Amino acid sequence: MSIGTKNKVSTASSTIQQALAEAAQGVALRAVTKKYGTFTAVENLTLDIPAGTYCCLLGPSGCGKTTALRMIAGHEDATSGDVLIGDRRVNDIPPAKRNTAMMFQSYALFPHKTIWENVEFGLKMRKLPESDRQRRVGEMLEMVGLSHLGDRKPNMLSGGQQQRIALARALAIRPQVLMLDEPLSALDENLRVRMRTELRKIQKQFGMTFIQVTHHVEEAFSLSDQIVVMTHGRIDQVATPEELFDTPASQFVAKFMGDNNIFTGKVVNCVTDNSLDLIGLEVAGIGTIFCRGHAVPIGTEAACSIRPDLMALEPYSAKIPAKSSLGANQISARITAVEMTGYVTRVSLMVEATGQEILYKVRTEDWRQNTLQEGQLALLSWSKDNCIFLAY
Repeated sequence: MSIGTKNKVSTASSTIQQALAEAAQGVALRAVTKKYGTFTAVENLTLDIPAGTYCCLLGPSGCGKTTALRMIAGHEDATSGDVLIGDRRVNDIPPAKRNTAMMFQSYALFPHKTIWENVEFGLKMRKLPESDRQRRVGEMLEMVGLSHLGDRKPNMLSGGQQQRIALARALAIRPQVLMLDEPLSALDENLRVRMRTELRKIQKQFGMTFIQVTHHVEEAFSLSDQIVVMTHGRIDQVATPEELFDTPASQFVAKFMGDNNIFTGKVVNCVTDNSLDLIGLEVAGIGTIFCRGHAVPIGTEAACSIRPDLMALEPYSAKIPAKSSLGANQISARITAVEMTGYVTRVSLMVEATGQEILYKVRTEDWRQNTLQEGQLALLSWSKDNCIFLAY
């Protein structure tokens, strides 16, 4: 590529970046509910997604995340509540006039049209002059690195290339919000990882508002500024990836994040200690487990969560000193399986008194230095400061 061509590409990219950043708007839901007859798909959603945010709606199938996305896009009408894009209430505005774009799971490219014509389609529908269409399609194909494929049909492209064309088509209309409905689910694992990197790179580069539906926890962690965890049509927690990983707010979130060890019981004591209270949770067959959280009344049924990578594991000894009254969490359990998954080894254990399964995770290189084996009794321990109280 000549210096002159590089400069032209750089200038075009800068122009697109400025236009998309200026177009970006935030999204707000205010007590939004969606019912189908007697069935409530989404109930009383209130949410703020700031302009320029990459937000993932995360949850299991049937939790309402796609319905919420479709209401923002205008493909579903809210039964009650308000949907706002920027400062504008859009409940009664049709999808084509909301200045949003949707990237579907199947990409929905027109098989009979060329790549160029696919990207141009939305601009034609908006009746842009031909000269503007030509310029903008050229810019978008340059942006996704597929200028040389403009005359091909979609079936001549790989899955990753088709995804980039679908993205170029969505961005060509310069939407205020881009919505993505499970855009990576049809890709194999290696391509999925590469393409989520591309999505995040483009979103950061152009400062756009992206809202993506996914049921894949790792995908949400890698892409998001903001994660909205949903279950049964409601929002369970809104947090950054770091907050969600470190401090799940409920038993559902802790379980859905995967691998967290959860203990249920009753609150037996609470001591104020710095900003968070130190809570004692009496767990049947195990004893008192200490965790951090905000105080609730004594006798409340609750739970606590500890990540498997924040535990220590050592051979069990009958001479283990009694744990202190405040803060030392220890459990004896028998190793039932050892699974090497690459960099990490997963060790499954069972508390013999209760039958509860516990997971311990460690770097494979560190596990190789350990003398513990399957079938052996071991001692698990962890700090109260890493144990998260779950009030519900």
